[in-house]
This record gives sequence, C-alpha cells and structure tokens, in this order.
Amino acid sequence: QVQLVESGGGLMQAGGSLKLSCVGTGIIFSINAINWYRQAPGKQRELVATITSRWTTYYADSVKGRFTISRDNAKNTVYLQMNSLKPEDTAVYSCNVRSGMDYWGKGTLVTVSL
Repeated sequence: QVQLVESGGGLMQAGGSLKLSCVGTGIIFSINAINWYRQAPGKQRELVATITSRWTTYYADSVKGRFTISRDNAKNTVYLQMNSLKPEDTAVYSCNVRSGMDYWGKGTLVTVSL
C-alpha cells in the first residue's frame, strides 16, 4: 500500500517561511520523480515543483527563487522549502508520485496572511 503524507503547513505572515515534508511508504522515492502541487479554492491545481530521480528540478514561474524542492532518500522524504511567502501562495499543497500509477497525498494547508 502506497501512502504519501504531507506535513508542515500552517499559518504564516507574508514574507515568512515554511518547510513542507512528504513522507512516502510503500514506494521508493529515490528512483522516482516527486512533484509538489497546490490548489487554491476556485482555482485549478497547479504544479509547483518537481525533483527527478536524477535530482534535476523544475519550478513554476510563480515560485522560482522562493521555493526549493529537495530529497532525503534515507528518510524517503521530499521537502518543499518555501521562503518569502506571499498571500497568493495560500493553497492546499499535495505531493505526487507517478510510478506506473499516480499517487497523491491528502495535502497540507498553507495560509499566508498579510
């Protein structure tokens, strides 16, 4: 059984930082690309960041220079370090792994206030 569990969301003032974690069970992160998505109310889900098994990364234009995706293979965990948070970053953030099937966590809520 594959499970992805996100944590680290919460309330933060604009300009602050949060670090999200996604811990996987039943799947090996080190040989898979991991994605962070987010979805705000009334908006489409969008891809925020990707880290591949080769450690190449992708970031949405809206978060470039502010967010950093990383991995700790020993902990089977992927992180999303979010700096200089903006109110428009408010969303439910979910991690995703595509390994034959498409696996999703339930998400963690990030709320950024002024």
